[in-house]
Amino acid sequence: MSQIKVFITGANGQLGSELQSLAEQHMNISFLFTDIDTLDITDSNAVKSFFMNYRPDYVVNCAAYTAVDKAEVDEENAFRLNASAPAILASAADELGFKLIHISTDYVFNGRTWEPYCENDSPSPNSVYGKSKHNGEEEVLKSNNAMVIRTSWLYSVYGKNFVKTIASKANKSQELRVVFDQIGSPTWANDLAKAIVDIILLGKDKFKPNIFHYSNEGVCSWYDFALEIVSFYRLKCKIIPILSCEYLVAANRPPYSVLNKNKIKETFGLGIPHWKDSLLKCLSTLDIESLL
Repeated sequence: MSQIKVFITGANGQLGSELQSLAEQHMNISFLFTDIDTLDITDSNAVKSFFMNYRPDYVVNCAAYTAVDKAEVDEENAFRLNASAPAILASAADELGFKLIHISTDYVFNGRTWEPYCENDSPSPNSVYGKSKHNGEEEVLKSNNAMVIRTSWLYSVYGKNFVKTIASKANKSQELRVVFDQIGSPTWANDLAKAIVDIILLGKDKFKPNIFHYSNEGVCSWYDFALEIVSFYRLKCKIIPILSCEYLVAANRPPYSVLNKNKIKETFGLGIPHWKDSLLKCLSTLDIESLL
């Protein structure tokens, strides 16, 4: 049986790095990991030339402009990477026949509801980042060879994220102020990476060109999330709950962005861990001293 050829963009980010950590466990998959230094996915000619040579079975687009606040003043680059690049990948998928798995975000919703978002709920982003990601979704879904997986509150041992920031700051602070009126579901990038691999291993005949939601089970506020991190390390730092209006940032965040995961669980037979269980697994491999 021939190997499945899987091409990963944004390989140096959190999700790309987690996929790299899984690669050795799947000898029947031939991974090619790339980032901007290897391939500029905003260059349509370079993309098509590269894929004509490599001929992947799947492309997982983990590349994204994720600087949410910076995007408010850097709209052109946010749309270039979050919308134009996915459009180029989707076009190449149609032309060359590979399957595209594109990663999107809960920020496509405005958060003005109190029921978990389903895939067919209408997006209404309230930030440049959210708008650029929604535009990218629309471009990707024009292809019959592409699916979108929306996720939320991604963290891992790699890169910059909330978990590492809180652990580092709480280790050297008396107190931290964390918002309690934004509700969502944390997602360990390792769990999402495993889900993506599981979907690929099901084969192309099981591939569905549609939108799916994936985050860990359960819900919490950023304040609750921070409490769990501080508790794990038994730090003496006091976590103080504050309102979003007390924490000034450039971009609006959705106050509620819990994602309904029934569709992805039923379609692909996936089990999804609770966020607290996955957080403990992640923290157990994260040396807090290395964050100082």
